[in-house]
Formats: sequence, structure tokens, C-alpha cells
Amino acid sequence: MSFCKVYASFPFFSRNELLLHLKTYNIYYEGQNLQLRHREEEGELIVEGLLNISWGLRRPIRLQMQDDNQRIRPPPSSSSWHSGCNLGAHGSVLKPSTLPDIQVTDAEAVPNAEAPGSCAGEPGLDPVGFGRAVGSSCLILHFQRRIRRHRFSINGHFYNHKTSVFTPAYGSVTNVRINSTMTTPQVLKLLLNKFKIENSAEEFALYIVHTSGEKQKLRASDYPLIARILQGPCEQVSKVFLMEKDQVEEVTYDVAQYIKFEMPVLRSFIQKLEEEEDREVKKLMRKYSILRLMIEQRLEEISEGPTAM
Repeated sequence: MSFCKVYASFPFFSRNELLLHLKTYNIYYEGQNLQLRHREEEGELIVEGLLNISWGLRRPIRLQMQDDNQRIRPPPSSSSWHSGCNLGAHGSVLKPSTLPDIQVTDAEAVPNAEAPGSCAGEPGLDPVGFGRAVGSSCLILHFQRRIRRHRFSINGHFYNHKTSVFTPAYGSVTNVRINSTMTTPQVLKLLLNKFKIENSAEEFALYIVHTSGEKQKLRASDYPLIARILQGPCEQVSKVFLMEKDQVEEVTYDVAQYIKFEMPVLRSFIQKLEEEEDREVKKLMRKYSILRLMIEQRLEEISEGPTAM
């Protein structure tokens, strides 16, 4: 990303101004993981770090069925499979066969599954469908927990048949690690992929929402991290929201000034505007009435001229 590209999206600042905003941003978040780093690559300034994004969705989203489809193989160090043989329930060697894949499933979908943290290995526990051929069930549950540890959740929601479709709490905050070369569509796709959301990125948009009520939609050519830096670090003043494109209208600064007034106050504003409009209309009517009379008078003088001669 050249600085010229950034300047094209945000034409009202210079490179030095960006560095000054970045310094202020990092001072505000001193000692926190939201501090941003910057570097030079072939004369280009690149900023990177975490960007906070608030959920502002009105409709439910769909999570992918990753946990139901993801398959893993056991580590090579497992003595049960390292030699290419399977061990029977009593330690007897069975004929070599294809190494079984482990189907990672939710614990609630596994019959007779033990509670997390339990490794009693009771007979009859068959969480992946190949009995006791691989030894203790502790190993299987360990793999399940290992996979879940790397999954992200939205307010604790992973995929399952009950919570695969839900609406994140409005205003709850997540974050993604991005850099200043990433445009709005790229950040959207990264965020949706982080939480394994099935919905298309085309359904959503990023907005800068101010406490005043002003809402500014980030264009496809904008760079969200740069936009956040220029807005300043304080999220009590402005936040980046993920919202549906067809559910939100942009609100300009001029309109935002009136949003928080009570209805009686707004009605008084409308009344005063209507009175001012009436005065302007009457003023224009008087002006053009006078002009019409002057033109008609002149036309009469012109028409009477030849007759007099």
C-alpha cells in the first residue's frame, strides 16, 4: 500500500499528521494490547495491530458447522499408532490398517460422554465410533478439548443445533488483527472468517458511529485502521460498528445535532423553520410582483409611443 492510496481515501491529512495521530493513539492505550506498531517497507508506512469492532446487527447470523466436520489425526508420538498397529482391548496386536480419523464432535452430541476434565475411561465410552481400540478415552477427549481451545466464540456461542443461528448482543465488542493495507471488504471477510460466519460479507458494512448519532459508512476503498486512527482512540466518542447494509442509513453531522432533542423541542424547531419559510416566500412574491408591474408599465409605454406620433 503506497501512501498515495491512503491519501486518496483520506485526502485531508499528511503523513506527518498520521504519525502524530498514531502517537496520540498509542499514548492513550499505553500498556494495553490495543497499541499499534508501524514500520517502513520500501518507503511505505505500514501500521498494524488490533482493531475493536462492535456488533450492531439486527438480524440473526449463521455459524458454520466446523466442529461437526473437522477431522484430525493423532500425533505421531502416540504409541498406539506409531508402529502402524492397533492395540486390542487387552493389548493384543491387531493387523495393520488405515489410521482412523478422529471425528471432532460437541460433547453434548456424544452419548455417555464424560464431563470435561474427567478421564475415568469407563467401559462403553465410544465417543468417536471405534470402541476401545485406541486405548483410553482420555486421549480422545484431550483431542476434542485441544481443538475447541483454538475456536473463537461470539459471547460464548459455538456451533451447535441450538445456537447456530443467533444475534450477537448489540454493542458487544470483538477485535481483529489487521494492518493499514487492508480495505473495508478485506477486514469484513477476516472478521466473518474468525467466527466462522456463513453469511456473505456483502450483507454487511463497517460504520463509524459517534455518540452524537452521526453514522459514517466506510467505503470499499477505505482503510478501517487508518479511519480509526484519524477518529482518535477514545471509544466513548466514536466506535467502529459491524451493521447490515440495508438496515442502516448514514447520518450526517448536521442531522446528528438534532437527533438527541426531545420531540417538543424538535417540533418547535420545525415550527420556526416553517415561519421562516413563509417569510421568505412572501418576500419573494413581493419582489416579483414589483418586477411584473414595472415590466407591464414599460410595455404600455412602448405600445403608446407610435400612436402619439
